[in-house]
Order: sequence, then structure tokens, then C-alpha cells
Amino acid sequence: MAKKKKQVEVVEEPQVQETVVVEAPKPKPTPVVEKPKKKGWEFKDRVYYLRGNKKPLSRSIKASNIYWFDEEKGFNREMKYCKNQQTCFVDEMSGDQRLEHIVFRSGALFVPKQEVVLQKLLSLYHPDRDSLYYEYKPVEIANNEIEILEMEVEALVAAKNVDIDTAEAIMRVEIGSEVSRMSSKELKRDLLLYAKQNPVLFLELLNDDNVILRNFGIRATEEGLIKLSNDQRHFEWGSTGRKLMTVPFDEHPYSALAQWFKTDEGMEVYSNIEKRLN
Repeated sequence: MAKKKKQVEVVEEPQVQETVVVEAPKPKPTPVVEKPKKKGWEFKDRVYYLRGNKKPLSRSIKASNIYWFDEEKGFNREMKYCKNQQTCFVDEMSGDQRLEHIVFRSGALFVPKQEVVLQKLLSLYHPDRDSLYYEYKPVEIANNEIEILEMEVEALVAAKNVDIDTAEAIMRVEIGSEVSRMSSKELKRDLLLYAKQNPVLFLELLNDDNVILRNFGIRATEEGLIKLSNDQRHFEWGSTGRKLMTVPFDEHPYSALAQWFKTDEGMEVYSNIEKRLN
């Protein structure tokens, strides 16, 4: 008799649904922007000098009954120098006000760094600042001197490389008709000296095309190629007397001629004269 097979009961395991946890994106940190630091008052000894060449043994300036317009508050604030106060503004003072004199000795006043109230009054608020006296600032003086020296070098280099016609035009502004009687060496020497002594004006003249055209017109007149009428009202050809241009009222003749050379008609005349001068 056959044996019955045992039935194995299969128990199904319950399926657990996995939950996927998605992490929220982390917020980006806000960049920290450092605020620019305000430049505060620099604690240092300061020296003040009277303007001009005079250096009296003693000179007092106003220490009271002076005013400074405060833009934030919108009114004039009264000031006085009291050594026993922490401010020069009367509306901020408290207690007794012992007025002190502000005296320059031999044209100078030294104020140590501890006397901040007097320094601020003189450097920031006093109405006579930069007119009757000034604060000595060696750094600013050095910067100004460097700028002047650099401009002087620039002017000298430009003067060295300038052509003879341009040199003549620039020097004519300075010495007038004498330039026509100078040799090229004399002209070059005087131009270098002029550039050294007046670098700013020299560079302005060098970049002013009207100066070159004015000189061109004067040279043409001196050579007799063109001539200016006796009443200085118009220019004409020297050979034929035919009128070239009329000088506008109240203008310098050669300045007007320089402007006319830039017109279409004037450029043709300029080319004609240039060929004859060369």
C-alpha cells in the first residue's frame, strides 16, 4: 500500500514595501559680506602753518563764536575751543566752559595727538581752514611732487621728440615773432627749458592743433604767400589780392584763420600754401 506524501505547507512571508527617504537639500550658507570699515580719526601729532610768507611772532585765530553747517542736522552749529570739554560743539558741552586761545607762534602751531578736540576743530570744522592756515600733510605733498615730476619728465620727452615746425608753433605762443630769427638749436634749447618750467601748459599746447595752424598762418603771412588786410577783417592771396576768408567779428585773425583751415575750402588753400613753404 503506497504511502501518502506529506503536504508541506508553504507560508508566504509578507512583503515589506521599502520607503525611500529623500533628504531635503541643505540650504546654502549665506555669504558673509564684510562691511567696509569706516576710516576713523587718525591719532597723531599734527602741525598747522599760516598761509603766506609772513611769520609773525604770534597770531591768534578765532576760538569762539564760530559756526559749522551740519548737513545731517540741517543747521549751523556753534563751536568754541574749551580745553575742559570733550567736544568743540557748544550743543554737546556740559558744565563749565573754559575758553582757550588758539595761537600760532612764528607762523606755526603744533598740536599733540592727545588734543583731539583742537585737532578736529582745526582740521575739519574751522572756517579759516585752508584760507588763513593749512595742515601740513607730508604724504599729500610727496604725492603732488611726484605728479609734478612725472609730468615734467613727460613734457621733456615730448619736447625732445617734437619736430621743428611744432617747436616753432609752441614757442611762438611764448615769445612771439622772435621765433622766426632763432636757429634750430636755439629753438630746441628754449623749447626744452619751456617744457621743464611749464610742463602742463607745454603739453596742452602740444595737443592743441589750433596752435600749429595758427603758426602755419603766421609763417605764410611772413613769407608773403597770404596777407592780412589793414583793418584785419579778411585774409587774401599775397600775389593776386583775391580774398580768401573774412575774419568774424571780435575774433583774433589768426585764430579765425586756423579754424578756417579745417573747412573744405580752407584745406585746399592749406595744401597749396604747404607746397610753397616747403
